[in-house]
Amino acid sequence: MIRQAALDALPVREALPELVSALDGHGAAVLCAPPGTGKTTLVPLVLAGLVGGGPRRRVIVAEPRRIAARAAARRMAWLLGERVGGAVGFTVRGERVAGPGTVVEVVTTGVLLQRLQRDQELAGVDVVVLDECHERHLDADTVAAFLLDVRETLRPELRLVAASATTDSAGWARVLGGAPVVEAAGVSYPVETVWAPAARPVRPPHGMRVDPAQLAHVASVVRRALAERSGDVLCFLPGVGEIARVAGQLGGVDAEVLQVHGRAPAAVQDAALTASDHRRVILATAVAESSLTVPGVRVVVDSGLAREPRVDHARGLGALATVRASRAAGRQRAGRAGREAPGTVYRCWAEAEDGRLAAFPSPEIRIADLAQFALQAACWGDPDAAGLALLDPPPAGAMAAAREVLVAVGAVSAAGGVTPRGQRMARLGLHPRLARALLDGSAALGARRAAEVVALLSEEPPREYGDDLAAAWRRARAGGDAYAARWRTEAHRLERALQDPAGLSAAPPLPDTGGSASGSPVPGSAPRPAAAPPPGAGRVPDDAAAGLIAALAFPERIARSKGSGAFLMASGTGADLGDGSALRHAPWLAVAVADRPPHSAAARIRLAAVVDEDTALTAAAHLRADADEVHWEGGDVVARAVQRLGAIELAVRPLRAPGPALVRAALLDGLRAEGLALLRWTPDARALRARLGFLHRTLGGAWPDVADDAVLLERADDWLEPELSRARRRADLARIDAGQALNRLLPWATGEAVRLDELAPERLEVPSGSRIRLDYSAEHGQPVLAVKLQELFGLAETPRVAGIPVLVHLLSPAGRPAAVTADLASFWQGGYRAVRAELRGRYPKHPWPEDPATAEPTRHTNARLRR
Repeated sequence: MIRQAALDALPVREALPELVSALDGHGAAVLCAPPGTGKTTLVPLVLAGLVGGGPRRRVIVAEPRRIAARAAARRMAWLLGERVGGAVGFTVRGERVAGPGTVVEVVTTGVLLQRLQRDQELAGVDVVVLDECHERHLDADTVAAFLLDVRETLRPELRLVAASATTDSAGWARVLGGAPVVEAAGVSYPVETVWAPAARPVRPPHGMRVDPAQLAHVASVVRRALAERSGDVLCFLPGVGEIARVAGQLGGVDAEVLQVHGRAPAAVQDAALTASDHRRVILATAVAESSLTVPGVRVVVDSGLAREPRVDHARGLGALATVRASRAAGRQRAGRAGREAPGTVYRCWAEAEDGRLAAFPSPEIRIADLAQFALQAACWGDPDAAGLALLDPPPAGAMAAAREVLVAVGAVSAAGGVTPRGQRMARLGLHPRLARALLDGSAALGARRAAEVVALLSEEPPREYGDDLAAAWRRARAGGDAYAARWRTEAHRLERALQDPAGLSAAPPLPDTGGSASGSPVPGSAPRPAAAPPPGAGRVPDDAAAGLIAALAFPERIARSKGSGAFLMASGTGADLGDGSALRHAPWLAVAVADRPPHSAAARIRLAAVVDEDTALTAAAHLRADADEVHWEGGDVVARAVQRLGAIELAVRPLRAPGPALVRAALLDGLRAEGLALLRWTPDARALRARLGFLHRTLGGAWPDVADDAVLLERADDWLEPELSRARRRADLARIDAGQALNRLLPWATGEAVRLDELAPERLEVPSGSRIRLDYSAEHGQPVLAVKLQELFGLAETPRVAGIPVLVHLLSPAGRPAAVTADLASFWQGGYRAVRAELRGRYPKHPWPEDPATAEPTRHTNARLRR
């Protein structure tokens, strides 16, 4: 019996006429409805004609998470007075409860993506509701783009609804072709905000790490909320590890503490979603932000943290990162406190920080590994995703990295087109790396064993399973925990997919749960006879089997020991094992999971398996290369023939006759590293470089820039040849006369070169008859003439070079500095008197006339002059 009173109490009812009208007129709409209004439950029922008297339509509701999909289906079935599997059903990876009579089916976006690849028309489906689209998960964005393509080319009658509590409504309306935006009023229960920042500064999150002081503060705020407010407390934390640590700090509170996350047992999830007679503290990840009503909650404690995917393409590492939650996520979380009655949200940060938070979460397409997206796009027929209607285009660099992975695993051709192997990989519902490991590993190990190890990698085992993949495999086989149960389900699904030549299996059949259609398998997924394992598959030990699968999935992370638990991965990244790891003495590892701790250049190995060298070379054959390597090392040219596996050197021998081009490049590297001082610089060569530098600064034009080593090395062909190409080692560079080489840079073609001595003479004749060398070495100054004062007697004007007055350093008879001037006329009239008074007594044998401007210049003493 339909629970009409509960349906009538949902506020979204008021917006339904406008929504139906928008869909009738445009075929698509954006629905903005606050939490608790019924957008996830009532809207699909009305669009399907199950309530409200409209025409009967088949509706698919796409949710971002499995827990939300199951909960939404159960809630809608309850509103209809039925059990799940009748008019309302659900399908998530590894579980399906639906049947021929199912009209509304709730699926995860990943499941819907697989269906679209198998049946682009979505035959029999009339309406698709994309729920919680504000979360901007990559699967959801991809599904939306594919559905719009279907509407435009195949099924213009297919209706689309993008629904969320907080979203970029204008952006989604634009993507949906100018679809109307329908807004529904929410429940008017007020939520009081209490700002509860930590009393002492805490370190910001870095990678997966959260400052323990921050978690201790969150636990203290939960205790404060229990003391100050009534009702259940829902606390948002970024991940499973943080939930466990905060739970450990809540011992002794007068409430039941529940831990809710994607890995939690179904019984725990159900307990959180069911009203209770006693008080509860529910510690949850973002799974509780959307689509779920947690009954009894009157208080929310928000840590302000969230997890987002990140990819380090340079190190070949992908992982989740802890970040500050967006303002949109904060509104969603706060709304949990006001769904049933007035509530309170305790925010564990200062009010002043709130305005600096990002408005919305970062779209996954901007920050995540795009290999799976690129494969889906290639299977769709748009390898570059250029024709897809996406809110944000995929970054070019991330797409290029994704294509490299797909080519390496054989999923796409070099031109970007999907291969038959790629089509099958896409239908396995796995990351392309894991799909490659499953397909190739099953040929060596058999379907069951390959599927079991891949299932371990598709959902990382709990940390308590340890860092040894083979040991974790044995523990999962024997385990009775929630993870082991999920692992067995996924392994069974993958085994069945391997037995299906097209790889079409989506979910294994489940035991009957009591509904009329419970446990109905997806069409085409009926069990097939188990394929015979390949000969010898059973004789491969578990450790070797685990290593093979990990190496096939992550060939760039194959690592060789450097000793003391340190390894070098084929990607070039260093990686370290924990002190107590049993893998520390392995010569080779296949690293399945690694992250990079704060302020560390090396990765930290979280999960790995032992491999032998033959397995490493087979799995990473595309990274193997034999090359002649000639480079500058230790101050000279080093030439080696090297066999490599990526960055790992397998074998090295001296190279006796390296190629001239490689040697020349190495010598240039040496000149860049150590400078042009490696060449032979005579005094004349240094003087020539200084003169040319002066002319370049002063006249420019055809006079070359010789001051900067880098500029000169860019023109190595113009001045260092043919000597550079004949050189083979450092000693050969030292034989190259730099001055002779620099002459090649003079502007001979224009004829200016012959004016070098005129424009920048090496020496300048002074009144005494001496020819004094000019110093052009000052990078930004004038040429310097250092000459004894008496040799300039009678010279009224300062000498000029290329129109620039020289800077005269006047010396005493002993050659010591006496004065500096760029204006001799002024010096003779003023400064000379002071110099004469100071030096005449010290050098009485030399002339010190009162009027130097009319005196005879000399290099000699008074006695010599009298002869």
